[in-house]
Amino acid sequence: MTAQTPAALDREKLFAARLYAARVRPYLATALFALHVVESRRVPTMAVDPHWRCYVSPAFVDRTPLEELAGVWVHEVSHLLRDHHGRGDRVAREQGLEGPAERLRMNIAADCEVNDDAFGEGLDTPQGAVLPGTLGLPEGELMEDYLGRFGIGPLTQDFVWLDCGSGADGLEREWDLGPEGAHGLSEQERDGVRFRVAQAINGRPGHAPKSWRRWAEEAFHPPQQWRELLGAAVRSAASGSGAGQDYSYGRPSRRSAGVPGVVLPSLRRRPPRVCVVIDTSGSVSDAELGSALLEVAAISRAVGGRRDMVTVVPCDAAARIAHPLCSAEDIPLVGGGGTDLRSGFARALRTRPRPDVVVVLTDGQTPWPDARPACRTVVGLFPRRGGRRSWRENDPDHVPDTPPDWARVVVIGSSGAAG
Repeated sequence: MTAQTPAALDREKLFAARLYAARVRPYLATALFALHVVESRRVPTMAVDPHWRCYVSPAFVDRTPLEELAGVWVHEVSHLLRDHHGRGDRVAREQGLEGPAERLRMNIAADCEVNDDAFGEGLDTPQGAVLPGTLGLPEGELMEDYLGRFGIGPLTQDFVWLDCGSGADGLEREWDLGPEGAHGLSEQERDGVRFRVAQAINGRPGHAPKSWRRWAEEAFHPPQQWRELLGAAVRSAASGSGAGQDYSYGRPSRRSAGVPGVVLPSLRRRPPRVCVVIDTSGSVSDAELGSALLEVAAISRAVGGRRDMVTVVPCDAAARIAHPLCSAEDIPLVGGGGTDLRSGFARALRTRPRPDVVVVLTDGQTPWPDARPACRTVVGLFPRRGGRRSWRENDPDHVPDTPPDWARVVVIGSSGAAG
């Protein structure tokens, strides 16, 4: 009796599902057709790599209805558009997440970000899809937010098979063809695909869910060196002595062995608390205020995606209410008068719990505190054309004080940092 030959990949069914996905999600069509299919019997279902190859199991295609396959197409391409591979690698480095269990957590968190509004309206939910509600989590959050809200346990035991590939978490798989393999997209080609998808969403915004509209808005603000500098400055400030540290009995100190009968707490690092003071005075334009909200989102990602650790204080001549960060677009930036960020610093330092880092986003036209605050400080400075940072109706030659030496200064929109 001869062994049965494994069935070949049913490409006609697979491509029909892709065409169906493009019809019900037309703003994703460019991305869907940019994926190159690679038949593979080593993947459990379908998986992607950062170079826009889609690895497909023939058996999975055979047993999955066409309408569900369309949903899987949308799911996999969403990982790539949202840069889950790059974000997963950054989170792994920053939080020291290693091993297959942590990568599985990243894949589940990325799936929660994608799946909370991916299906419905003509697109069937694939069998076994991970939804935030399955884990008792709210909808509408990012991978980094979800990652801090669950661990591997009873609620995740049904997802041990899950593997969307290196395109979902950044860890190379055994089946990956790698950067030198055939049919991969170059970095410029990948950026071009994202740009066209963002154009399609912004051209007809009513046809895309809120999460995709938010993504498209940020896609038109490509990664800039100053944003990396700002994130690095926040992380550096937060890693200083005493910042983001506390004692915990959750894991006893190793010194307890030297004191029989006494349990000593260990010093554990927690995500730093950050208070962002935004200059809302009349010298700051609406476009700069919009940019400030983008920086708030970047700051949240820089501290591990913990929005509950970030508060925002709008300030012109007087500081406003300290707002917890739920979503950046919901923060009311009220102001328009003169500028005195000293009140903003004072309000930030009165927030409870007290912040480890204060970030100030301003054009610099303000008095500064005379003394160094009792925490690390980072200043994001909106530049002024021609190098002028002067604005006063009755004194056009007025030059305001420069940020003090004790602040780490990043010039927003430039290629470097100052101070």
